[in-house]
Amino acid sequence: MTGSEATVPIGPGVYASWRATPLGSITEAIEQRLMLELAGELEGRRVVDVGCGDGALACVMASRGADVTGVDPDPAMLAAARSHAARAGVSASFLEGRIEPLPFPDASVDVVVSVTVLCFVPDAAGAIREMARVLRPGGRLVIGELDRWSLWAVLRRARGWLGATTWKAAQFRSAAELRAHAEQAGLRVTVSRGAVYYPPLSLLARMLAPFDPWFGRMTTVGAAFVALCAIKPNQLLSR
Repeated sequence: MTGSEATVPIGPGVYASWRATPLGSITEAIEQRLMLELAGELEGRRVVDVGCGDGALACVMASRGADVTGVDPDPAMLAAARSHAARAGVSASFLEGRIEPLPFPDASVDVVVSVTVLCFVPDAAGAIREMARVLRPGGRLVIGELDRWSLWAVLRRARGWLGATTWKAAQFRSAAELRAHAEQAGLRVTVSRGAVYYPPLSLLARMLAPFDPWFGRMTTVGAAFVALCAIKPNQLLSR
């Protein structure tokens, strides 16, 4: 729904309230399914969830056998993430930190995931370079963002203009822009997909959600959420 690198912190209660609505539960399930699909096999992988929020995605990845570390700048979010992991009975670590820079050595992570974080980061290109830095050769970066051309983005921009601090400084980007940033960081984009092809209305979400994966495989046009998977080249193999 939102990223945890926002200039104005988003409290854990916002996430819980969103998931408690029919629209929120349907939408988050679709987005999470796509992120997990692009992340691939997680068993035994070292995974970093950048802007982990209340840890929902991190906990699912941990349940699939990943060694997960969630990073977020908000102590309240981290506390919620630790509680989430405890309730789910999974092992995951959560660190206070920002995307600039990430608190990990070069080439130390198998998978980096980031969900609706870059829209709150002024230097998206620099953020992607930083995530690429910590990836091992052959590792993958999975980014999910709110598409700039969707009705959802239009409504959130309008809320920002009307004074909603969360969305006032948000900058939405297209799938093409995300791809360009990833390629400029030296990554090879292998998949670009869309999701959430319905307006923010519960009734239409229920009706159209079953068709969402089909639309996502066809085009990113009309998607409210876009995601890509990019691989860090193995220099030894590329010579």
